[in-house]
Amino acid sequence: MSTIPEELYYTKTHEWMRKEKDGYRMGITDHAQAELTDIVYVEFEKAGKAVKRGDVVASVESVKTVSEIYAPVDGTIISTNDIVSKKPERINQDPYGEGWFVLLGPSSNDAVLLSASEYRKIIGE
Repeated sequence: MSTIPEELYYTKTHEWMRKEKDGYRMGITDHAQAELTDIVYVEFEKAGKAVKRGDVVASVESVKTVSEIYAPVDGTIISTNDIVSKKPERINQDPYGEGWFVLLGPSSNDAVLLSASEYRKIIGE
C-alpha cells in the first residue's frame, strides 16, 4: 500500500500539492515513484517560467521509463529542488519531503485536485 498523506492534494496524473505561504510545493506521489522504480535523473523547467495547468514542469528518468510531470494549476515556477537534481534517488526515498519537485506560485485556483480518499480510489487502494 502506498503512503498517501491526508493533508495533501492530489491529481489523477499522480502529482501531489501542499499549500504553503509562498505557493504550492509539488512532487510525485509514493505510488508514482514506486511505479517508476529507481529514479536516476530529473530535469526541471527554469524558475521564473510561467506555466499553464497541464504544462510540463519536469521530466523524470527511471531505469524503466521517462515520465513528464505536469503543473496542476496555472502559475509561475518559483523554485526547483536542487537536492533531487543532484540526488534523484531522494524522490524514491522521500517523495513527500526532500523529494519534492517545484514550488509554484499559482495565478489561478481552477485546479482539479483530489483529496487523499479520492486519490486512493483512483489507484485502487
